[in-house]
Amino acid sequence: MALLRLHLPRPPPLPAHPNFRSPLASSSSISSWLQPTRLPSASSRLLCSSHPASPLDDASSAATPSIVAGLLDYLNESWTHFHATAEAKRQLLDAGFKLLSESDDWDLQPGGRYFFTRNMSCLVAFAIGEKYRVGNGFNIIAAHTDSPCLKLKPRSATFKSGHQMVNVHTYGSGLWHTWFDRDLTLAGRVILKTADGSFKHKLVKLTRPLIRVPTLAIHLNRTVNSDGFKPNLETHLVPLLATKHEEATMNSDDKSSSSTKVAHHPLLLQILSEEIGCESDEIIGMELNVCDTQPSCLGGGNNEFIYSGRLDNLASCYCALRSLVDSSKAAEQLSNEKAIRMVAMFDNEEVGSDSMQGAGAPTMFQAMRRIIDSLMHQSMGEGALERAIHSSFLVSADMAHALHPNYPDKHEECHRPELQKGLVIKHNANQRYATSAVTAFLFKEIARIHNLPVQEFVVRNDMGCGSTIGPILASGVGIRTVDCGIPQLSMHSIREMCGKEDVDTTYRHFKAFFEMFSDIDRKLNVDF
Repeated sequence: MALLRLHLPRPPPLPAHPNFRSPLASSSSISSWLQPTRLPSASSRLLCSSHPASPLDDASSAATPSIVAGLLDYLNESWTHFHATAEAKRQLLDAGFKLLSESDDWDLQPGGRYFFTRNMSCLVAFAIGEKYRVGNGFNIIAAHTDSPCLKLKPRSATFKSGHQMVNVHTYGSGLWHTWFDRDLTLAGRVILKTADGSFKHKLVKLTRPLIRVPTLAIHLNRTVNSDGFKPNLETHLVPLLATKHEEATMNSDDKSSSSTKVAHHPLLLQILSEEIGCESDEIIGMELNVCDTQPSCLGGGNNEFIYSGRLDNLASCYCALRSLVDSSKAAEQLSNEKAIRMVAMFDNEEVGSDSMQGAGAPTMFQAMRRIIDSLMHQSMGEGALERAIHSSFLVSADMAHALHPNYPDKHEECHRPELQKGLVIKHNANQRYATSAVTAFLFKEIARIHNLPVQEFVVRNDMGCGSTIGPILASGVGIRTVDCGIPQLSMHSIREMCGKEDVDTTYRHFKAFFEMFSDIDRKLNVDF
């Protein structure tokens, strides 16, 4: 959620609990959710404690299997927005979706399942109902792939007092104090120059702890507990890579020193090149995020919580992706569908969405128009796209603020969503959220039919309200929208938490939305 305004020999694996399953294990562990009759066993599940997994994770003990194991795998693969998109792409291909290119002609058919990516950080996937007719609507769930983080600056090499440091930007509105004293590393993408003169785009993930932002000892900052920890984000939030190599010795006060002539530390380039399997001079561009190496896992007294970075908003992305796949994997699931089911995952929500891969770009609108054009083999009358938009519905999915037990006064008295109590519908009279009485009713009606819990959130009048991609898409496309989210604590921390039950409830709600919204929508006519 946006506010107002991450080849040296590989080290041994990180120490872990015996139940730990490496996030970099074979892809079969990630794709296990694509097999509807099999889920990872409790013994292979990543836990933060030795307590056995609760029955909710056991497919044999629930009418609807849990998707929590799949979410943990997705989170552990998706250290960056690029990796989140690439992993979603892999899962869609495994599920039988056809990859499209925005640069090619599209030849779409009713009953078909398709997707495309943009910038490898934005993805749109859709399944066309067998009974779709041009002018019918789109039922869409939209989320975002980015999270607040630190990013390497274009010239990241710097030296401080005999140490090799890494210059970083702050991206989004993070709780930056939580990034201190963590075992950090780097992941993202690089551009490589190949022997034949062409260029290659490649994702990279350095899995070992590589950098760290150390705090100042209390002996040197005696008033930190009374005055608060108030780091300067330019001078104090600078990760330490290594002690300075002898051959790199330089005067840190010399403004004309060699540090300004090298964009990145040779040591860093060496580590990257050996991970990728190339020469250092083949790396001609990079976009790297600082990432926490601690894996996503289950925790709490009953292992009822998910502890992870990037829950905002990869938890919503995964629930949306999984619900689309599971609601359209068999031909009969689309045989009576008159609409088009769509998932849109955008980048740059945390900084306003104003980019070619963000929700502020016309990506979704263009996709809707191209889909209609491809399916309109003959004239279907005027205003086919406009009629389709009028009949469409968007679920803007972004994490919600759960009631904090230590700060209950931060919530409005009558709107206090709690962990493990279901999906949260967000309201704001000033349109920071796009929910209306009509859209809230339609979305809650799905929950009522399936006996799913729903909560509601309104920010206090004496506090500012965050926003989402909901109002951006509602106003930019002209589509009916409801804003909702999974309740969580520690939003925008390097380590967030949410309830395991809320993830499964959200998945069931989203899946039911795809399966039955068209029928419910026909029963209510507002503009008559």
